[in-house]
Amino acid sequence: MDKELQRYYEERFSMMVTAGWADLMDDLKVMLDQYSNINSVTDDVTLQFRKGQVDILKYILGLKELSERTYEELQGDPQNI
Repeated sequence: MDKELQRYYEERFSMMVTAGWADLMDDLKVMLDQYSNINSVTDDVTLQFRKGQVDILKYILGLKELSERTYEELQGDPQNI
């Protein structure tokens, strides 16, 4: 794997093991629960906006798993060595 790419993932993983990251994930889970409830949505514009919020929250909440999976795939790919 390219050294710059290796450093990128190492720094990302270092960030994701901090207490601050864990706190952020807890806050985002609460937000996801709130935004997933569409009972208060009264129009299509608000619904589409809410869907965007939920998509972004899901992406960030899944970022650690996605990064780990991608990192493992890059390590196993002979073209990235």
